[in-house]
Amino acid sequence: MNDPAPTPRKRRVRYSGTHPRRFAEKYKEHDPQRYAADVQKIIASGKTPAGTHRPICLREVLQVLAPQPGETAVDATLGYGGHALELLRALQPGGRLLGLDADPIELPRTEARLRAAGFLPESLCVRRTNFAGLPQALAAEGIPAADIILADLGVSSMQLDNPDRGFSFKLAGPLDLRLNPLRGQPASALLAAISEPELTALLAENADEPRAAALARALCAARAQGPPILTTTALARAVRHATPPSNDPDTAVRRVFQALRIAVNDEFSALETFLRHLPACLRPGARVAILTFHSGEDRRVKKSFQAGERDRLYARISREVIRPSPEEIRSNPRASSAKLRWAVRA
Repeated sequence: MNDPAPTPRKRRVRYSGTHPRRFAEKYKEHDPQRYAADVQKIIASGKTPAGTHRPICLREVLQVLAPQPGETAVDATLGYGGHALELLRALQPGGRLLGLDADPIELPRTEARLRAAGFLPESLCVRRTNFAGLPQALAAEGIPAADIILADLGVSSMQLDNPDRGFSFKLAGPLDLRLNPLRGQPASALLAAISEPELTALLAENADEPRAAALARALCAARAQGPPILTTTALARAVRHATPPSNDPDTAVRRVFQALRIAVNDEFSALETFLRHLPACLRPGARVAILTFHSGEDRRVKKSFQAGERDRLYARISREVIRPSPEEIRSNPRASSAKLRWAVRA
């Protein structure tokens, strides 16, 4: 009887030079348990290892939410699970956390990490849904209302750094920008169909772009005169070409990407729905904290909390935003634009 042929050993991705540059080549960063020392060196240098995410304002979030053993919490934007992990630890014994996220690619990975950390179904439940569906998610789990709700509205580093997701212009990738790539249309399709006046309004509303009209005109002209804009680098080139050097072309590129991302994911509509349902999802005395990353988000959160306080839905709200410490920003530059607001249910 012949012995079965041995399974060929899978070789890691090879790269030129002494350091991997592409996302898929960074094998040590994709395996932080095995290469913990190397990953710590990357973190110490102020960078985020590929395929991971560092929770922002973690200390401040825990201070505001003050989780206690036995309480029920919701992480409405689970992401990599950094905030959720610390909340889960503080909720034990007897507490539970419901984690929500719309990303079908990252959610199973995050659940696996949290399960490996020892959190079984009785203390952790995970559901794939946008946070606009919070009331339905609570009802499905038999939770009348929560003691703690957290929402971090930033895009996770895992999404930003993976060129296949199309969130970053640093490396070539499809111009997608969808948090859930199984739903809706990619940013390339939106850009191909949108009119110049609509694009002007989109850039102004979603990104506070001061040159919205000029950029919209240039992008529509590029679309008409050349091939379709289908990749992240093609869009970045078109924006840079239309931006005078004195106006910081890279900042203009970031704003255009932000505006398109908000549009394809319908982020403002989802946030407004979440904020509208939020008071009914909180027990009396419950705490909510929301991390925002640009003025459109923060404006909506601020006005919602103020209206809730006037209507006596919230007993207390934050008067000023809480920002990351200078030490955190030096350690993690992606935290620089974060703003934290909180409220306490009446």
